[in-house]
Order: sequence, then structure tokens, then C-alpha cells
Amino acid sequence: MRIEDYGLIGDLHTAALVSRAGSIDWLCLPRFDSGACFAALLGGPEHGRWLLAPTSDDARVSRRYRPETFILETTFELDEGAVRVIDFMPPRTANPVLARIVEGVRGEVEVATELVIRFDYGSAVPWVTRVDGALVAIAGPNALRIDTPADLRGEEMTTVGEVVVSPGDRVPFVLSWFPSHEHVPEPVDAGDALGRTESFWAEWSGACEYDGDWAEPVRTSIRVLKALTYEPTGGIVAAPTTSLPEWIGSVRNWDYRYCWLRDATLTIVALIDSGYLDEARAWRRWLFRSAAGDPSDLQIMYGVAGERRLLEFEVEWLPGLEGSAPVRVGNAASEQLQLDVYGEVIDAFYTGRVHGLEASDHAWQLTRHLLAFLENAWRRPDAGIWEVRGPNRHFTHSKVMAWVAFDRAVRTVETWGHDGPVEHWRALRDEIHADVCRNGYDADLSTFVQSYGSKRLDASVLLIPLVGFLSPDDPRVIGTVDAVGRGLSRDGLIARYEAEEENVEVDGLPPGEGVFLPCSFWYAANLALIGRSDEARELFARLVGLRNDLGLISEEYDPVAERMLGNFPQAFTHLTLVACAYVLEKGSRLTD
Repeated sequence: MRIEDYGLIGDLHTAALVSRAGSIDWLCLPRFDSGACFAALLGGPEHGRWLLAPTSDDARVSRRYRPETFILETTFELDEGAVRVIDFMPPRTANPVLARIVEGVRGEVEVATELVIRFDYGSAVPWVTRVDGALVAIAGPNALRIDTPADLRGEEMTTVGEVVVSPGDRVPFVLSWFPSHEHVPEPVDAGDALGRTESFWAEWSGACEYDGDWAEPVRTSIRVLKALTYEPTGGIVAAPTTSLPEWIGSVRNWDYRYCWLRDATLTIVALIDSGYLDEARAWRRWLFRSAAGDPSDLQIMYGVAGERRLLEFEVEWLPGLEGSAPVRVGNAASEQLQLDVYGEVIDAFYTGRVHGLEASDHAWQLTRHLLAFLENAWRRPDAGIWEVRGPNRHFTHSKVMAWVAFDRAVRTVETWGHDGPVEHWRALRDEIHADVCRNGYDADLSTFVQSYGSKRLDASVLLIPLVGFLSPDDPRVIGTVDAVGRGLSRDGLIARYEAEEENVEVDGLPPGEGVFLPCSFWYAANLALIGRSDEARELFARLVGLRNDLGLISEEYDPVAERMLGNFPQAFTHLTLVACAYVLEKGSRLTD
């Protein structure tokens, strides 16, 4: 399976990836960042999966989500009949539940199930016993209850079975996780769970207020953000997966099952402008809690409950997607200094107010603490937005976002009268602005560059007009857009930077990755702001067309092989899609 061959289902605590072939190849329980019990996505069936599909290999497959939900329906058409598999995870009330219903559509079809349970990322084979008519699988702290009226049997450490369905037949398969030291939970009625799940998503999606030109992709993207939300805390993970490669066979494989502060502003604006104030408040509260503490210790990412220790290690027994090793758990970039996140947090607080969130004394006190640290720290080199693993540098984007931090603080005082040394902040804002224009802009190339003193292009400088650092009609902005379009375009899509041999010194990794889809949306937004609206809309439409048949999209893309790359589905890409749609329609910056 390619990355785009997967669909997403989830319960607002975790999520599963379901292939077009009817196999659930990725599921972490009980949280997004827990160990996987199905890890075939990064290996093979022996590392855990749950296949539920016709025994014949000749099926023609189509699939869809039930309207405005994350209930996945996969239809298998054969000459002798047709069958539908309905996959969903009901919003959690107690233990996590994964339900699958086989539904006869036409004729008689034999459907087989192959359940390979391998806890701890494919390494732990459970003991399986029968308890009150159910199968119970236990290994270490994890346990699963499997309920179905179909006959199941064990074969070579795998649970298998077959069932023949006719029109009107509905055969449920229900998997429930529970801590192995607790009593086996009561069975779950799949029909009732399906009704609850559909009602939940229909009600939630019905509250979406977006009614612009791009209704389907925007509404789908907002729904993806909800599915990637850890409901108990309001945190939103970057993706439900780890180590899906940024290039097939490369080592650029990272764990994205955590919450990045960098997404804060886009998340809040996307949710508020689409009518979801409660979710925006929950995200902001998560931000408060996670960013609390010494400002010098602010991390770029945290666990879904605000955890700071995201220690990175390699899962050596998993070969990776198409042999793209290593598979990583944890993320060492959480320990990096990335100065741009200070600007992004403060911008999120300010933009939330602009877009309708109530005032928060907590937010303002945190803002002042962060600024007290940043007034000296902005001069330091850092790892930058791309979390390079080479030496720290004076990245232009990081300095621009430091400017954003002081600019938003000044605006907050001017707009709402908060206390603060506004003249001091204005002076720092002006100093940073002059520093960036002097050291981050190359007059010979007519563009802002990746870092001070370099000649390298970097798509992150496309944020300069989007955050209001310079006006879109400034010649330096127009020159930068032109330079990025010429130098970082790969078949019309935008790479993050020039990832060739010379770049090894910058990011500490070998070259080779796809185009970066959020950067391509930034480029489209820039085209709109500088008056090239037709080009902007054409590019936006092309990017929307890269999504899979279910409307999901990853972090990167290979325009030659025409396939998705990177973790999937990617919140940052869906966020920038929404942001770009608003820019195209409003004709102004996102935060205006």
C-alpha cells in the first residue's frame, strides 16, 4: 500500500489507518503516542494487522466516508456479489473500541478475517484465551477483547475465520482495549456504537460555518483536525503516525504523534473562523499548560497531555515503509532551541482575541514572561523551523517570528490597553526588523535567504507577508516570491529548501525529500497577496487535487512518482490548506 491508499478512523484519543485492501495496518492504543498493536504499515503482516476482506483477490474496491463523518465504508465488488465493510471508532466513553461491520450488498460473498495482534510496535505476541464467548489477548500491560458471531480459530499465532454474507446480512467484529490488570469489559453492541458515532460526527460537522468556494476541502480539513485532537486535553497531534518517510529509502523518518506549538496560530484561526470556539478554547488551554514554566525551557512540541520528555529511540525490528529505516519513536527535536515558537505562541494569543476568543489574564502574563526571555534570546542562533540537526544558525524565519512576538505584544497594548513596557517593545520590534532586512535579505539575489550571510533559498521566508512583517507589495516580497518560485519549484510545487549535497552541512542529513505541501500552500497564498490571483487559485486547486479519494493529505509529495510522502494525514498541511482558502477568499492576510 502507498500512503495515499489509507483512510483514517479515530475516537478523539487515537486513530487507525485502514488500507484500500481492508487491512488495518496502524493502530496505537490507548493514545496516539502509545505503542502500536498493529504496525504492518512500517513492516509486514507479521508486525500486526487486521485484514477483513473477500477471500477472492479479484474485487474492485471503492470507498467513502459517510457524509461529514469519519465512518469509513469500503465496498468490494465481485462478479458473484458485493460486500461492504464499515469501519469506525466510537467517541470514547470508557475503553477504546474499534468496530467493523461486514454488510452484504449483492449475491453471496465469502469474507475472511486475519487478526495479527502484536503489541509494542510488532514485538509482543499475546496469549489468546476465550472468556465468556469472547477472545481475550493479553501481553504485558495491554489486553484486547474481540467479539463477533463469526467462528474464529487460531493458526500460527494468528486469529482467522470466514463468513459468507448475503444481502441484508450484517456481521459485527468489535475489538476493545483495556488494561490487562483490570476485569474484561462488557461487550459493545456494534449497531448502537455505529448510531452514536454517526450522530456525533453529524452534529459536530453541522456546526461548521464555512460556506466559501472551497467548502469540501476546508470542511474535510477541519474534520481531520478534530480527529487528530486528544479530547481530554485539547491538544492536536501533528499526525497519527511515526516514521513515514519524506523520501522512500531515506533516513528522514520522524515521530509526529505529538503537539507542535508552531501550529498554534493556524489551528486557532481555522477553528474559530469555522465556528468551533470550544475547540479553540481547549487548544488554547492546552497551550497555557504546556508552555507554563521557565520561558527559557519552552519546547517546540509536547505530548498530548503536555509531556516534555519525548526521548527518541529506534525500533530496530521494524524495517520501515518500503524499507525506509530507521523507524523512530519519540522526537529529539523537542530538545532544540527554536526561537520562532515564541512568536507563534504570542501570535496565537493575539489572533485568538482578534477572532473572538475572550481575554485571558493568564495568556497576557505568559506573554510577558516569554518576551522577557526573548528580548535577549532573539539574537542567538537556533535550529530553525525545519528542526535541522546540523549547527545552529541565525535563521531568517526565526528572527521574523521574534519580530512577530513583539509586534503582537505592542498591538495587544494598543488595542486592549494591557499593561506592559510598550515603548521598549516597540524599540525591540524596530531593532529586529532592521536586523532582518539588513542581514536576511540578499540584494544581489533580490530575495530573503535561509539564514544570515547565506545565499540559500528557503520557503519559510514566504511567511514574511503572511505575518505582516512586510507589505505584499514591497519589492523585496515580490522578489522573494519570484526567487522561491524559480529556485524551489519542483514541477510547480515548492520544496522547503535546496536539499542537495551542500545542504548536509545545514541540516545534518543526507539529501532527498519530496516537495513540502504546506510551503506550496504558502506560495499560493503569496501569489494571491501580490496580485497573481489566477495563478494562486490554479495552484490551490492542484494542491487540493493531490488529496486522496477520502480528502486526506500527507506532509510531502513526490511529483515524479506522483505519490504522497511523510506522516499521514498531516495536520499542518490541512491547516495551511484552510489558511490558504481564507486568504484566497478574503484577499488579505490570515490574521487581518
